[in-house]
Amino acid sequence: MLTNLHVKNLALIDEIEVEFGSGLNILTGETGAGKSIIIGSINLALGKKMSRDMIREGKDSALVELIFQTENPKVLEKLNKMELDSTDGQVIISRKFVENRSISKINGETCTVNQIKELAEDLLDIHGQHEHQSLLYRERQLEILDAFGGKEILSLRGNVENCWISYRTLQKEMKTYELDEEARSRELAFLEFEIQEIEDAALREGEDLELETRFKKMSNARKIAEGMNQVHNLTGYEGENGAGEQVGRAVRELSQAAEYDGELAELCTMLNDIDGILNDFNREVSRYLDDLTFEEEEFYETEKRLDLLNHLKAKYGSSISEILEYQKKQSEKLEMLQNFEARKAKVLSEYQKSEEILEKASDELSKKRQTHSKKLSADIIEELRELNFADVRFEISFTRTQQYGRDGFDMIEFLISTNPGEPVKPLAKVVSGGELSRIMLAIKTILADKDETETLIFDEIDTGISGRTAQKVSEKMARIGRNHQVLCITHLPQIAAMADRHFEILKYVEKQETITTIRPLSSEDSAQELARILGGARITDAVVANAKEMQELAKVYKSSRL
Repeated sequence: MLTNLHVKNLALIDEIEVEFGSGLNILTGETGAGKSIIIGSINLALGKKMSRDMIREGKDSALVELIFQTENPKVLEKLNKMELDSTDGQVIISRKFVENRSISKINGETCTVNQIKELAEDLLDIHGQHEHQSLLYRERQLEILDAFGGKEILSLRGNVENCWISYRTLQKEMKTYELDEEARSRELAFLEFEIQEIEDAALREGEDLELETRFKKMSNARKIAEGMNQVHNLTGYEGENGAGEQVGRAVRELSQAAEYDGELAELCTMLNDIDGILNDFNREVSRYLDDLTFEEEEFYETEKRLDLLNHLKAKYGSSISEILEYQKKQSEKLEMLQNFEARKAKVLSEYQKSEEILEKASDELSKKRQTHSKKLSADIIEELRELNFADVRFEISFTRTQQYGRDGFDMIEFLISTNPGEPVKPLAKVVSGGELSRIMLAIKTILADKDETETLIFDEIDTGISGRTAQKVSEKMARIGRNHQVLCITHLPQIAAMADRHFEILKYVEKQETITTIRPLSSEDSAQELARILGGARITDAVVANAKEMQELAKVYKSSRL
């Protein structure tokens, strides 16, 4: 569950820190106090984009931090996959906003927004006013039915998806066989030409580098020869100024001196070694110069071969290995076209078989859905009657889509009749906004026992309701709070009276700055807040007494029913 919310420098919030508890957490406040900012900050922490003007005036950054304590195995598994510590079940999600960027972290480790969103899917479910409208979409209705079906439907959907992936792969492969005979002949000729051109070149790995080195040497042979001749002369023995001649003279002089002084023997040995090394070096230079000469024909052939390789590189790849890989792929295409009819028949057979398997899997899924739809319809009717839909009928219709999808071939639609004698019709044609919110609450109540998500947030789900209906809604909220942590923003006293914990969101002005904050309410403070909601501007003793009575009645209901 969500145990702590910390917000700093966001919109009208200077800094707040709230500790939520289990059960039903109610948030109330005057219109315009900033209730939407509280839910908005949670949404921001969980990956929603934020505009720069949301950072509080005069501040450089904003911070939102959520702390969860969870036992949800899905969350713990995701933490392990992200290589984040999950030993104590605590999840800390924080996002710091600076200018046009944000810094996101999970348990102190920098992460991506997508990682936060992935984790948030199993941490909490935020139900805002816009979600009522999602009930009108068939895709959302199918999600609800499948969620109601639980693990059985999930397993069948997984099987259908795997079958669909195989089916789609073969379907795409079938399209490659839709060539007419003329186009296939052109493609065959083109492939044969490319493959033959590469084969005729008889390529060898590394050959291009060898040729480039040789060509560079041949192209610059004159410059190399002039330089090496100079080196030979400078280190040789033939001219007076050659290093070899000079060292030889030094050897002779040192040898004569060594005859008179034995201590010069070591120096004499060293100089003789130098003379030997220089002599060997000079001979190697001479040998290199002898080998440097080459025939014009050899240069021509090298240049021609190098041109061929560069031509092939320009067409088929930047290296010989890439050219050979291209040849391999083209050979596979050629083989496919050469065995076109046989392979086409084989793929067609596999495609038809995959379609049969997908049809069978989708049909099995559809039958299970239809079975669960009857139970879901009955449960929704029961819940709606408790929510003041006296004469309600609810059905789920099934039609088949023209094409298979990863979730089968079912297209469903929620149908409802709220008045006696009227036929069932699609939700969009029958219900009002207030009725739609109650239907969604009924569905949430039904799914609550099946949902592993520990925290549910309801943002003004009470839109368009009052009186006895509001009381029924409050009872549903309390019921969901038995097995889940619930955070609910409301303006109805009937719902607020059911609170296990009550928080007030208020706005005030301090030093010419408008600030929104949130504070937990004691039982007495909660009664005063209920009285404000009940009585408006003038709160009399009778209104306060009425508020306290509502609190007592809520306690009695929870102790007897929950």
